[in-house]
Amino acid sequence: MTVKIFVPRDAAALSLGADKVAKEVAAQIAARGLDVKLVRNGSRGMLWLEPLVEVEIEGKRIGYGPVKSKDVEGLFEAGLVSGGDHALCLGEVESLPFLKEQTRLTFARCGITDPLSLEDYEAHGGLAGLKRAVAIAPADIVKEVTDSGLRGRGGAGFPTGIKWKTVLDASGPRKYIVCNADEGDSGTFADRMIMEGDPFVLIEGMAIAGLATGATKGFVYTRSEYPHAIAAMTEAVEIARKAGVLGPSVMGSGKAFDIEVRMGAGAYVCGEETALLNSLEGKRGVVRAKPPLPAHKGLFASPTVINNVISLASVPVILDKGAAFYRDFGMGRSRGTIPLQIAGNVKHGGLYETAFGLSLGDIIDRIGGGTASGRPVKAVQVGGPLGAYFPRALFDTPFDYEAFAARDGLIGHAGVVVFDDSADMLKQARFAMEFCAVESCGKCTPCRIGSTRGVETADKIAQGIEPEKNRALLTDLCNTMKFGSLCALGGFTPYPVMSAMTHFPDDFAPTPLIEAAE
Repeated sequence: MTVKIFVPRDAAALSLGADKVAKEVAAQIAARGLDVKLVRNGSRGMLWLEPLVEVEIEGKRIGYGPVKSKDVEGLFEAGLVSGGDHALCLGEVESLPFLKEQTRLTFARCGITDPLSLEDYEAHGGLAGLKRAVAIAPADIVKEVTDSGLRGRGGAGFPTGIKWKTVLDASGPRKYIVCNADEGDSGTFADRMIMEGDPFVLIEGMAIAGLATGATKGFVYTRSEYPHAIAAMTEAVEIARKAGVLGPSVMGSGKAFDIEVRMGAGAYVCGEETALLNSLEGKRGVVRAKPPLPAHKGLFASPTVINNVISLASVPVILDKGAAFYRDFGMGRSRGTIPLQIAGNVKHGGLYETAFGLSLGDIIDRIGGGTASGRPVKAVQVGGPLGAYFPRALFDTPFDYEAFAARDGLIGHAGVVVFDDSADMLKQARFAMEFCAVESCGKCTPCRIGSTRGVETADKIAQGIEPEKNRALLTDLCNTMKFGSLCALGGFTPYPVMSAMTHFPDDFAPTPLIEAAE
């Protein structure tokens, strides 16, 4: 029986030398005349162990990592192909605590299958959801998604089923499914991991969305900074089209749905759904006023579903296992699982899929292992560069949309960035304003001007210039931006600023300027 050795093709692993490792593995296989197949898989999400090399023996995967190219010959000498002992041996990968305790639904295949093998995808449960969707009415598909409690994983948390029903009920000669894969938040990489490690699950989810709403064309809008994801998605779409999963008759249903991969040009604001639509249409990425909602008048003025990668990739398991199965995970109105992306100054950074409800402290201390620097955790930012900073006093907050909102925070795309006690929260607040000023599309005054004034005001506080007056001014600017901005870029920038001021007041009270000697 042919032995399989897996070396990731995920961008995180590639940045750490995975291609060199794979090249050396292939060379060792050839030199030794071994009956071994090299598979380039996605990442398991344990980024501190990348590149993670795995060997499959009798249905079990034994892991070695992190592996450098210079380690490969020694691994073969130690009996890699039979799971031999070595200093880098981690044992059975599925038994590692970081993986063992997860609930992998959306990421069930990521790191396990060959990302570009449709046969491998089907062998691991793929296309079961689409096959069911083909056999039932569009309204029944929408009901299943609605009953599952799935909410938008891109940040807003809007119920996915309601959005789909609006498009299903809308009239128009053509409808569209747009996948927002413009993953621009700091500390987030779940979308990229799916596109690189299990692209067919996104294709399947989009096809189900098309069948559910009557849409016949889908677009995956992703970032120019994601060349590996773009290449994987483009190839996967071609494979799916040739296999009849996409095209004029999806899975022989007689219903058409096809997908096109589009690349953005690096504008953060194009992660906002209406700016994304403008960009897709070949226009400048500027936010549109709402109403009309994209569900009524979206891409090319047609009814359009816009969902995040993880939202769409969660749909196949819902159609396969049923709404009740998915809904049984989670808490409150936050149902199902959420892929936590743990990053920043943390010992065990990576992707951890689990049901909603874990406390923030549990995520940082137990799963993340505390800071990489060994210093105390000072703050955790959840929700990307526009997320609030939470101090340890709020680490009892459960990971839940409403629980975070109740404490003036937001889950966003579930990026969790850790900072130790050396972080200057005034500088972090200034960065939020500067980021907004740089990335603003410029359409609305509160965002365009408020962020610029925010940077200036933060600088005055840092210089000790009328600190009390300028703290009050910064608060007022945040209030104007939060309630006056046209979209979430300006509207959410106050979250990091105000949370930093509220929870870390000492960082906003620097030593006053020393008077110049006369």
